[in-house]
Amino acid sequence: MARLTGARGPQTRENDMTETHEPERTATPRHDMRLESWHTVTGIAAISFAATFAQIPADTWASTAALSLASGVSAAAMMGVAAALGSRWKWVESVFGGLDRVYLAHKWLAVWALAFASFHLVFEADADAWTTASMVTLPRPATRLVRQLSFVALMLIVLLALNRNIPYQTWRWWHKLSGPLFVIVILHWLSIRSPIALGSAAGIWLATTAALGIAGAAYKLLLYPFVSSHAEYRVTAVSSGGSALHLELAPVAKGVRFEPGQFAFLRFKVDGLREPHPFTIASGASPDAPVHFVIRPLGDYTQKLAREAQVGMYADVYAPFGRFRRVDGARREIWIAGGVGITPFLAWLTDESAAPMNGVTLFYCFTPGREFPNPDLVRELAERRGAEFVPISQGPRSQAFLERFAARVHEAGPTNIVVSHCGPKGLLAEVRTLMREQGIPEKNFKHEHFEFR
Repeated sequence: MARLTGARGPQTRENDMTETHEPERTATPRHDMRLESWHTVTGIAAISFAATFAQIPADTWASTAALSLASGVSAAAMMGVAAALGSRWKWVESVFGGLDRVYLAHKWLAVWALAFASFHLVFEADADAWTTASMVTLPRPATRLVRQLSFVALMLIVLLALNRNIPYQTWRWWHKLSGPLFVIVILHWLSIRSPIALGSAAGIWLATTAALGIAGAAYKLLLYPFVSSHAEYRVTAVSSGGSALHLELAPVAKGVRFEPGQFAFLRFKVDGLREPHPFTIASGASPDAPVHFVIRPLGDYTQKLAREAQVGMYADVYAPFGRFRRVDGARREIWIAGGVGITPFLAWLTDESAAPMNGVTLFYCFTPGREFPNPDLVRELAERRGAEFVPISQGPRSQAFLERFAARVHEAGPTNIVVSHCGPKGLLAEVRTLMREQGIPEKNFKHEHFEFR
C-alpha cells in the first residue's frame, strides 16, 4: 500500500478557530433528480394497472380476473425494465444516480415481478364480459406449457439473483440466461387469449418494455465486451494485510478515465477469474497512472483472487461506473467509512486536483486486527491534505465517535455539514440515525450502496 501514499494524499483538518471570520455558507449538495427503486416499482405497477383497466369494462375492475390480468402485465413490464437495467447503459446509470442504485432497482423489480406473477398464476385472467384473442396462435397444450414455463423462468431468475450461496462463477453464467428466459415470458403474452390488443395502451406498454428488455439483454450478452469503455492493465504489485488485498495495476497502453470514488469491473485473464467483478478504485483519476484496488476476500471469487493474485497477471478494467462524488463548494464535510468502504475516500484523498480538505473530518470504522489499510497510513494521507482523521475501532455508537461527530456538527451547524458514507448496511443505518439526532437534513447525505448482489 506504500505506493498509494506517494505524491498524493488524504485529509485531516485543523481546528476551525484558526479560520478567518468570513460568513458561513450553507452546504448545498447538488442532488440531480434521479429515480429510486420504489419510484421504479410503483411507477411501473401504476402504469400497468391503469393501461390494463382502460381495456376492460369498469364493472370488472374489482374482480380477481382483472387484478390477475393487471398483475401479469406488471410482472412482464418489470421483467423488461429489469433486463434493460442490467445492460449497464450509461444513460440508465445517469437516471438512477449510480450503478449501485441501478442494481438495487434491478433486484427489487425482479422480486416484485415474481410477486405479481404469482398472483397472476393463481387467479385466471379471464371474464365472460371480455372480448379476448391471442396475437400468436399456438396449439392449446403449447400455450399452457408456455404459461407454466414463463412463471418457472421468472422464479428461476429471481432465485438465482438473490441466492448468495451459489458460487459467483456459476451464478453469473446462470444469470446470463435471464434474457433468453424473458423471451418465454413474451411468448406467453403473445400466445395467451387476452382482451389486450397490440395497438391498445396496454399492448403498446408491453411491447415497449419487452423491446427495451430484449435490447438491453442482447447488448449486455453480445455487444458489451466490444463496445464498452475498458482497457488492458497488468498487475504490478500485490500486498495484503488485516483481512484485505491490495492490488496495483498499470495500463498496458492507454488507461481508462474515471473520477475518484468511482468503481470498475475487473476481468482477470486467468482461468477461474475471468468473470467481471466490481471493485472501487482506491487511487486518483489520472488515466495513465496505475490504479489501486483494496479488496476484502468475503466470497468465493474474492477468496480465489486473494490466493492466486500475482505480479504479471493481466486484466481488463471496465470503467468508469458510479456517481459517488464530493460536493462542490461544501466547506464542512464528514466522511464515514466502514471497513473496505474506506476505498473511495482513499481515491478522494489521493486526487491531486481535489479541492482543499481543511474542512473534512474522516471517520474510519474498522475491526481491530482486520483493518486494511492500516489506520496510520490513512492518517498520513489525511494529514498531507489538511483533513482531520479519526480512527474508530469500537463501533459507531462508541463515545469517541459520537462526541467528535457532535462537535463537528456544533461547530458548523447541521445545515452546513455534508455527510458522505460508504460501508456495510448496519453502519449506514447508524449514520442515518445519528444524522437525525443531530438535525442534519437528508439532502446533505451522500452514500454508496456497499453490496450489489
